[in-house]
Formats: sequence, C-alpha cells, structure tokens
Amino acid sequence: MPIITYMLIGLAGGFVGGALGLGGGAVMVPLLVMAGGLTQHQAQGTVIGLLTVPVFLAAAWRYYAAGNLQLNITGLMIIGFVIGSFAGAHLVQYLPAAVLKRIFGVALVLIGLKMVLLK
Repeated sequence: MPIITYMLIGLAGGFVGGALGLGGGAVMVPLLVMAGGLTQHQAQGTVIGLLTVPVFLAAAWRYYAAGNLQLNITGLMIIGFVIGSFAGAHLVQYLPAAVLKRIFGVALVLIGLKMVLLK
C-alpha cells in the first residue's frame, strides 16, 4: 500500500474523529480495514498505538482549551479504562477476525441508532 494512502486515511480519520469527538477509533478502524488492507486485529492494534499520544496532544488539548474536557470525570475514569483496555485487548486476541469485525460493526450500529433515535 502506498505511504500516501495511509497518510490520507490518517487525515480523514483524524478530521472526522476530531470534529465529531469520536476519538478516531470508530472512524480509523473501518478505514484501515476497508481502504488500508489491514485485518480487523491489525487495524484495532494500529489505532490503539496511533491514538495514544496524538489524541492527547491535539484533540484533548483543544477540548480542554475550550472548557469542554471535564478533568474530574476523566481522572476518575482512567483507572477503569486502563484495566478494561488491557482486558479487552487480551480477550480479542482469541477471537477470529470475522467475529471481531461483526462485534465492532454491531457496536457502531447500536451506538449510531441510540444517538439518532433516543434523546
């Protein structure tokens, strides 16, 4: 895959994720699978590595500067998030790619439906 393709995927995912507050994963994983040629496992692992530093430096800082980052809530969630992230990343290594892809897709659909249909 040409380097420019991955740069464009990153640009598109970063723009949409930053503009909509998606954190990038909901956008980047499907882009890497469909346009980047990665497996579901590779895409999810790549996105986790990709988002660790840039999300804090770019998006989180911008939200903080605008007064939209609730540090008290963020601080409380970090412990559970770290434990849950480790457990989830460990578990998915045992799932076939097809199953993982379906779970990811269903989660995105359910989140989207809730946002559109419920107040």
